[in-house]
Amino acid sequence: MSNCDSCGSKGKCSSGEAGCSKAFPKYGNIKKIIGVISGKGGVGKSTVTGILAVQLQKAGYKVGILDADITGPSMPRFFGINEKRAQIIQAEGQEEFKFVPVQTELGIKVMSLNLLIENEDEPVIWRGPVITGVLEQMYRDAAWEEIDYLLIDMPPGTGDVALTVMQKIPVDGMVVVSTPQDMVSMIVKKVVIMAEKMKANVLGVVENMSYVKCGKCGEKMRVFSKKSAEEQAQYLGLPLLAEMPINLDLVESLENGSAEQYVNDNPEYESLINSFMKQLG
Repeated sequence: MSNCDSCGSKGKCSSGEAGCSKAFPKYGNIKKIIGVISGKGGVGKSTVTGILAVQLQKAGYKVGILDADITGPSMPRFFGINEKRAQIIQAEGQEEFKFVPVQTELGIKVMSLNLLIENEDEPVIWRGPVITGVLEQMYRDAAWEEIDYLLIDMPPGTGDVALTVMQKIPVDGMVVVSTPQDMVSMIVKKVVIMAEKMKANVLGVVENMSYVKCGKCGEKMRVFSKKSAEEQAQYLGLPLLAEMPINLDLVESLENGSAEQYVNDNPEYESLINSFMKQLG
């Protein structure tokens, strides 16, 4: 079965190549696109996306984030830009309109539905086809300009958005996020198997909330499972990119809008970017 068999655009996309699974090119000058996925909600996928983006920016790359979790967008909150709004512009002599992503303090470009609506608390009550249409528009019509890495923060599960990203957007790699619980690992494995069926390049897994570090002795205490992060990654059949602790200082920085600077200044997150770059090659 080809990747297009479950796609509503099968046989109608404009690539001109039979069996093509990618309906959209890399718009602007985007060099690499990375999806951040998980089969389970609440595992800290958006937090991992933000951390990875900051570390890439710190390493000297130009970074953008597409918040593909249309019904639960959270990337503006991570970067403390939730009070800002993306601009909509029309180039002179052209009919098309473009969204101008909001830039963070460190220069990361963020495109999210919460940057287009007036009230971030307003729920989005849309069916799947509308959600995927908006996602495609935010990707296709954003003025990304020059980007080394575009990170796509995807919603949990194996539904319409995950299919759209894997089938229609030329993703170079996927990062999976999980937590150390058998129930979570079982659900996360579903999205891993989905990615394999879609022939997506899965780079590895980040185990979030892996442990709590004692403030006095520095001992790592695993609070959710006695299994090691390596054992959990082995169950998923993926390389372990990083194990990240429950960090109340990071939580506090998220609450006061300073998470970007906190991650930028904290060397403990460098292991994630090192493993990521190694797996991406």
